[in-house]
Amino acid sequence: MKKIVITMSVLALAVVLLSGKKGDNVMTKEKGAYVVNTTTLAKDVIGYEGQTPLKIYIRKDKVEKIEALPNNETPKYWNATVKHMLDKWNGKKVKEAKALKVDGRTGATYSSDAIRENVKRGLEYYEKNK
Repeated sequence: MKKIVITMSVLALAVVLLSGKKGDNVMTKEKGAYVVNTTTLAKDVIGYEGQTPLKIYIRKDKVEKIEALPNNETPKYWNATVKHMLDKWNGKKVKEAKALKVDGRTGATYSSDAIRENVKRGLEYYEKNK
């Protein structure tokens, strides 16, 4: 009887752990748009002061908008970088947005590189999981 209980417990734990992939909250749907959150998707993408997650909104296979999420970047440089870069992908089809070469912000190389990598991973995730 103990073996059955232990086996059932192990199986239940395995189901919970394996189901994390589907409900990973990387991509959700809000008001008809897919929203890709790069917080866990690109947790190894580091700007100057740490992780730089984004939310990428995609509707009808086009990037609608990109929002910066809370991070530890220097506000002066981060805000200038966000203002300079994020709207460059807006209105582009996902395939076109992936190929886009967006210039970074002078003086904020790490933040700029991190934004580009977050966008790249987010768009790739969308294509594989839509």
